[in-house]
Amino acid sequence: MTSAAGIAPPAEAPPPARSAWRLILRNRLAAAGLVVLASIILLALVTPLLPLHPPNATAPANRLLPPFSDGHLLGTDHLGRDILARLMWGTRLSLAVGISATFIAALIGSVIGILAGYTGGRTDNTMMRGIDMLMAFPYILLALAIVAVLGPGLFNALIAVAIVNIPFFARNIRGATVGIVHREFIDAARLSGKGRLRILAADVLPNVLPVIVITMSTTVGWMILETAGLSFLGLGSQPPQADLGSMLGEGRRLLMNAPHVSYLPGLVIFLIVMSINLLGDGVRDALDPRLRAGALARPAPMTAIDRTDMGTDVAPVDAPLSVDHLTTQFRLGSDTHHAVNEVSLSLGRGECLGVIGESGSGKSVTALSLAALVASPPGVIAGGRVLLHGSDLLSKSARELRKVRGRDVAYIFQDPLSTLHPQFTVGDQLVEAIRAHRHMSRAAAWAEAVRLLDLVRIPNPRGRARAYPHELSGGMRQRVGIAMALANAPEIIVADEPTTALDVTVQAQVLDLMDELRRDRDTAVLFITHDFGVVTQICDRVAVMYAGRIVETGPTRQVLEDPAHPYTRKLIDCVPVLGSGRRRFDAISGLPPAANRLPRGCAFAERCELADAACRAGPIAMHEIAAGRQARCVRPLAGTS
Repeated sequence: MTSAAGIAPPAEAPPPARSAWRLILRNRLAAAGLVVLASIILLALVTPLLPLHPPNATAPANRLLPPFSDGHLLGTDHLGRDILARLMWGTRLSLAVGISATFIAALIGSVIGILAGYTGGRTDNTMMRGIDMLMAFPYILLALAIVAVLGPGLFNALIAVAIVNIPFFARNIRGATVGIVHREFIDAARLSGKGRLRILAADVLPNVLPVIVITMSTTVGWMILETAGLSFLGLGSQPPQADLGSMLGEGRRLLMNAPHVSYLPGLVIFLIVMSINLLGDGVRDALDPRLRAGALARPAPMTAIDRTDMGTDVAPVDAPLSVDHLTTQFRLGSDTHHAVNEVSLSLGRGECLGVIGESGSGKSVTALSLAALVASPPGVIAGGRVLLHGSDLLSKSARELRKVRGRDVAYIFQDPLSTLHPQFTVGDQLVEAIRAHRHMSRAAAWAEAVRLLDLVRIPNPRGRARAYPHELSGGMRQRVGIAMALANAPEIIVADEPTTALDVTVQAQVLDLMDELRRDRDTAVLFITHDFGVVTQICDRVAVMYAGRIVETGPTRQVLEDPAHPYTRKLIDCVPVLGSGRRRFDAISGLPPAANRLPRGCAFAERCELADAACRAGPIAMHEIAAGRQARCVRPLAGTS
């Protein structure tokens, strides 16, 4: 198949960069909050220019007029004052006080948090204990106490609200600063001779600024509410000056006779606070890259399936696993990252297929896509099939896939310390994996877990079964991962760079163990790696990936000795060979294309010395260059001998 499905526009016409504003506007609730808040602020700003009644002018003859009365759109209060005029001026005042209090609290709290987090030691301890003392009092009681000392008044209420919110900013910013000051770039800044103030201004502040902005956006609504609360109690705005809280306080006595006097300022307070909170959530999502990418969202039990192309190839009869034009994308708003593009491969019984390529070439995403394990959001399987004995795994429900994972298809991941649960012993985790697919007692499952640990050559398996993951070495944890993958005698094992973090000696032992086990059990292995030495040692066939596509496949020895694709040739030239004398190592110039801006033609063309116009013209299909060998190249280097 040579369709261009899954290929983004050419690099010459990249999609426009996403901005924070676009991300906020894409969030409907945040956009609604922005519209409401902007409308209220605009009305507050133009209030002096509007033909309104004087807000403090009394007219006892017109007291308690209902809304839509002649000359008074929203009616009048108990002194005959126009409610619309007082609402407009009161909203203007409440917004000014609330926003000012937020900036004061953010400034003082951020300075305290940054200084405490950066300096540490006695300074940090002294500052934080003072903050703890403030936090020991309920904030509203502390605000009342401050106003009682300073005296009633709107300015004093502003000071009180700002003071009681300083600890909130200080704690948040101090936590963000502590996570930054021990990073390598701060150490490098110190070693380069930068002074403390310069480091704080140029290196620390820019990194904590998003936290400050997020904290402000989610706090300003509460500041306005707290200020209104003090005015409601008579401690803020003083007559005849009006703000929303004092209007609400005056109207409470007329709740039965003239409810509109209190309902209207209450409604405005509700709209302001709700719109600020909705907008604050949108700002948080736009500034936090993890939220923006969906990393903090609760993942679905399986990858979202939105297939526009199911593929057309027929699965080999003798292949337990056949992948047909698999396409996986990461969709971030209007931007699409094409991680896996129409990948087709098959895995025979007892066979080991190596998938090799640079970091970011799509190897791990391909492996996770086989059992729909790519996190959604933002991952989406947009095309193709994954056939297990002819049955499409991507057509199954999450419940049906749960029965396949670990029983028919098992995974060994690169870092077992991050995949093993730190609060359970390795034996308990093996027991859970066994009992998830086999009906047996806990005692029988524990005996099976010990047997599996012995099978993967862990010394003293009974004792090690009671150990926690952190009590084992890297090699031992990797063996536990292998034992867990073998727990239910799967037909297919997907090993995603399982030896990358291990030293050479342990790596060789793990590879020998995996090779022996898969031959003894006739288990098919899909081995993800970027190490040609590993491929040579364990793999029967190899598939080379670049920019989400397989560019060459064939028997391991033939591909390594006589590569057909220029990318494969470059990868091999980068590998040192013992005893080769003064062999010159080659390097691949340039960088792989961005996954959201893949070219229409060969993705390797910009880095290939042999590329011409035909390579860039359009999609290039896989060509059969010899029995069992294929290459995605207009003119293969070799492979036909």
